[in-house]
Amino acid sequence: MNIVEYLEQVNKRYQAGISREHSYRGDLETLIRKLVKGVEITNEPANLTDCGNPDYVITKGKIPVGYIEAKDLGKDLNSKQYKEQFTRYKSALDNLIITDYLWFQFFKEGELVHEIRIAEIDGNTLKALPANFETFANLMNEFCTYVGQTIRSSRKLAGMMAAKARLLQNILERALTSDEESAENSSLRDQYETFKSILIHDLDPKSFADIYAQTLAYGMFAARLHDSSLDDFSRYEAAELIPKTNPFLKKLFAYVAGPDIDERIKRTVDNLAEVFRATNVNALLRNFGKATQTNDPIIHFYETFLAEYDPRLRKSRGVWYTPEPVVNFIVRAVDDILKTEFDLAQGLADTSKTKIKLRTQTADKRTASGYKEVEQEVHKVQILDPATGTGTFLAEVVKFIYHKKFAAMQGAWSSYVDEHLIPRLNGFELLMASYAMAHLKLDMLLTETGYRSTKNQRFNIYLTNSLEEHHPDTGTLFSNWLSAEANEANHIKRDTPVMVVIGNPPYSGESANKGKWIMELMEDYKREPGGKLKLKERNPKWINDDYVKFLRYGQHYIEKNGSGVLAFINPHGFLDNPTFRGMRWNLLKTYDKIFTIDLHGNSKKKEVCPDGSPDENVFDIMQGVSINILVKTGQKKANELGQVLHYDLYGKREEKYEFLWKNSIALVPYCELENISPNYFFIKKDYQTQNVYDEGFSLVSLMKTNVLGFQTHRDKFAIDFDSNGITSRINDFRNIELSDSLLREKYELTDNRDWKLEAAREKLRKNMNWKDDVIELAYRPFDNRFGYFSDVAMDYPRKELKLHVQGKQNYCLNVVRQTKMDGWQHAIITVKPAPALFVEIKDGSNIFPLYLYNDEAQSTIGNQIRTPNLNPEIVSAISKRLGLRFVAEAPLTPLNLPNGETLKSTINTHGHSSGNNDPGYITANPLTYRFIKEMREELMDNPTEAEKVIWEYLRNKKTGHKIRRQHVIDDFITDFVCLRKKLVIEIDGKIHLRQKEYDELRTLRLNELDYEVIRFTNEEVLTNPALVAEKIKQALDNRPDSSYSPPLEGPGEVSSEVAGAGVFAPIDLLDYIYAVLHSPAYRAKYKEFLKIDFPRVPYPKDAGTFWQLVALGGQIRKIHLLESPVVENYITQYPENGTNVVEKVKFVLHDYDNVIPDENGNIEYPDYLGAVYINEQQYFADVPLSAWEFYIGGYQPAQKWLKDRKGRTLSFEDIMHYQKIIVALSETHRLMQKIDGVEIE
Repeated sequence: MNIVEYLEQVNKRYQAGISREHSYRGDLETLIRKLVKGVEITNEPANLTDCGNPDYVITKGKIPVGYIEAKDLGKDLNSKQYKEQFTRYKSALDNLIITDYLWFQFFKEGELVHEIRIAEIDGNTLKALPANFETFANLMNEFCTYVGQTIRSSRKLAGMMAAKARLLQNILERALTSDEESAENSSLRDQYETFKSILIHDLDPKSFADIYAQTLAYGMFAARLHDSSLDDFSRYEAAELIPKTNPFLKKLFAYVAGPDIDERIKRTVDNLAEVFRATNVNALLRNFGKATQTNDPIIHFYETFLAEYDPRLRKSRGVWYTPEPVVNFIVRAVDDILKTEFDLAQGLADTSKTKIKLRTQTADKRTASGYKEVEQEVHKVQILDPATGTGTFLAEVVKFIYHKKFAAMQGAWSSYVDEHLIPRLNGFELLMASYAMAHLKLDMLLTETGYRSTKNQRFNIYLTNSLEEHHPDTGTLFSNWLSAEANEANHIKRDTPVMVVIGNPPYSGESANKGKWIMELMEDYKREPGGKLKLKERNPKWINDDYVKFLRYGQHYIEKNGSGVLAFINPHGFLDNPTFRGMRWNLLKTYDKIFTIDLHGNSKKKEVCPDGSPDENVFDIMQGVSINILVKTGQKKANELGQVLHYDLYGKREEKYEFLWKNSIALVPYCELENISPNYFFIKKDYQTQNVYDEGFSLVSLMKTNVLGFQTHRDKFAIDFDSNGITSRINDFRNIELSDSLLREKYELTDNRDWKLEAAREKLRKNMNWKDDVIELAYRPFDNRFGYFSDVAMDYPRKELKLHVQGKQNYCLNVVRQTKMDGWQHAIITVKPAPALFVEIKDGSNIFPLYLYNDEAQSTIGNQIRTPNLNPEIVSAISKRLGLRFVAEAPLTPLNLPNGETLKSTINTHGHSSGNNDPGYITANPLTYRFIKEMREELMDNPTEAEKVIWEYLRNKKTGHKIRRQHVIDDFITDFVCLRKKLVIEIDGKIHLRQKEYDELRTLRLNELDYEVIRFTNEEVLTNPALVAEKIKQALDNRPDSSYSPPLEGPGEVSSEVAGAGVFAPIDLLDYIYAVLHSPAYRAKYKEFLKIDFPRVPYPKDAGTFWQLVALGGQIRKIHLLESPVVENYITQYPENGTNVVEKVKFVLHDYDNVIPDENGNIEYPDYLGAVYINEQQYFADVPLSAWEFYIGGYQPAQKWLKDRKGRTLSFEDIMHYQKIIVALSETHRLMQKIDGVEIE
């Protein structure tokens, strides 16, 4: 068949209406056979292309030389619908054609090198392009004679390995998914099910495919490394070359090379082998080691491979190369300890032996185990890395012993390795790829040292889950291999007297390793110090982190052996987190000495050096780490606690490396710590400061009802910027015509343990009052949003929030218990339900409501009953200190009054200057007057536009009456007042729409004092100021003169008797606490204690100090709730017209000539201003840098509020709201400095 005949045949099929790509495959195959001689072309059956294989493979002498992927006639080969598949093929296949049978694209190493058409569609027929025939034939011949280039670059090899492995992973995943859907039993599926059953129980097809693909890639890598004949290489040869030191991998490759290999992966595996055929791996690795100046080219090459294969896997697999200085220090430290603490002169190289009893399979009722036991001699210094990964620590032990003892004794080295080293080195690994690499690494290392094996004994590195016991054989071939590994590993777990446990175990939060055996061991850590009482923690989940389990696992071996050393590098959180207090006590009970080097570098906590310079991690991770070496000699008395020796190592990464290289464990200037109950911290603490801190009352003791904020676990569905979005989604939920599957896809919803879509919809349909749960929530600081506050949409809306906060008049203090941040600024008040991540994205915040609503409360507000959420004992102690009586309700708290009721007079609770029945002039409370006066002065300096306008009509007795501005009466600042006529004039901005209840109470209070209050809105004043002024004049003229001539404004005289009869209320105590928590001095002094538990607050020093702090705390509270009129006095502008769309948020500091960084590069900008851009044209002008950078918890509200609205158009209300946020942050910053002017303690 020539090209003309090919096109005629294709045209016939096309005109007959056949349009499936499969229909033309035979024609193209026939054409290629005619055009190119000496090659085989295999047309892949359709049922296999679903797994991701290209449609044709061109082979020459059984070696693939090219691939063809065909799409249906006339399809656009550049269409987006093919992008993912074609990108995958182009990156994996060096020589590729993509075609629609008429249009041919030729790719070499992922690049388009030629494209040509031999015909085109013209209506319902094909129009040949004969001018292109000869060129096409030549291109096809060139394509079929392609020879790959020799690979000489390690990065090139890593990239090609990764490309092939990615393709293999994709094929494997599709094959497994296909088998799962069809319930077909294939050898591949058997292996997956076995692996899932024995090793990783939460494994899915995608993860198994990834593990399998990486293992085959690195297995071939290991095989090629042992290949002396570089001219040829195949999967068959790989099976022969895998060393006997790794029996599991050898068996796996025997399967891959054998007839039972799954046909769907055969060609891709062959293609992977082809990559190695073009590579001298041995020479390449040597060059790579020189180029990277590393003694461990294997792991660095693996990192390069992972970066190409899937960078995300490096994090999810915990594949973080432990830096050589860290590994070297730990190995040397263990060697020193064995010499000094255990009198083993040879340290890690020790060859001494001990006798142990082994259980046989023969029954013997005379023994405790019920089986006959035999005595066996084994090496004493048995070393175990229970999470060996790529074998870094075991390899370092080999290197250390070789260079320390055998560099000049080469003749004895091989026999020492066979007889005294391999039998003592033990490792467990869960992941096949890492396991294969660990074997490869030890094999390479020992070969480099001149070791020549005489016994062909396997390395004692096993594919097993350290944290689980032995699994029974399930009968499959793959299961036999895994079970053999597990059985041999079980011998170590059960019988080997492990003396040294070493390594870098994984870190994974609350891990999936929850087997019965390890969880029973973990119970020792979940008890209070003393070991008797259960740990009093609501959610001790951090104790379930994998690294903690491995610490307990290692402890198990040391305890079983009676003595030994555990040496890990792991997260440093357990050193001082209060949740780990029981664990720390248990470690002290077990070990004689505990050496900790805190390497810090925790970017989550924003750690810095003591001098303020940057502190860097030794890993490329955010979690801070520590080196921990725990020593049990067996000599400590049972009732004694061990010794803790601690050292803090701060600085840049290279400085830390240098310290570890240069120092031994004996040279580290450790500080011995005291074992102080109840926390037994493993870090230095200022216990003198702590004693002072502990004298205060605990917030959690004061407000015993508190709860973690609500958690939706589906914010995108349950939360929205407006109520319409929420209502629309809930209507969809109620719509029986919409299927569950449609809603899952539309809203990206998945079921979990606590929430099921079907059940949620059923519950919603039965709720006739469902709209009541569409409410406004406090989503982030200064960022209220709407949500569906029900378990229909949320996993945990929290019943406490529904009972005490939703739809109630309440104040809620949001505080985190612990934070990883370096500074503490983690408290903010809300009046609406808030989520767990309200204060910080990484650490959940608890909500402490000021009042509780229940049937047993003692005071009635509106139609609801509530009682203060305050511990009576603590309140009583405060009352005695202050000489003030506690009342359950503040006389003037802004709350709803019952219908038809009036507020009873409480004048005497604050005192006044009149001692008879005269109306009297009520002045400010003398204890808060000074601070109210400061507030008054600010308001006078910053009047609203409406106040400015009306003042021009009122000033200088223009109405015939003397009017005062911003005058203080009792605890209020009035806008305008005529004291002679006792008339208060209020000009209300929008904020008063949200505080009608408060204004009502304020008016009632002023009425009690014989003042009349008249109100006008800003709009009324600005629209017709003359009319407003006339109404004011009429009101003044109609009011009689007061019978009492008031004194000038001032604090007045208050007798000690009256002052002593004063009261304080829950809101006063909350405001006092809020002020203390906003004291910069308090935050700095008690930073270390605030970061690890809920705050403790000092008892008020005296009544005067108390009221000063109440006033300041109250101001901050109102500012944070945007209830203070101050927030409407904008200090910023929004000068430019535009789309108002938030595109890219950035802060541009105004030009300042005298900005000089300090020695650490930090710049202080006391009152500097800048522009906050939301897009290229529009910005908020004159934003203080202090406001832009201000933190509340883990957020910078001035930044976060805008960034969370990226892509949205800001409304008028949004623009005004943002300017209020800037005022609020600036005012908070200013008031915080004022708080430090009050002596708190």
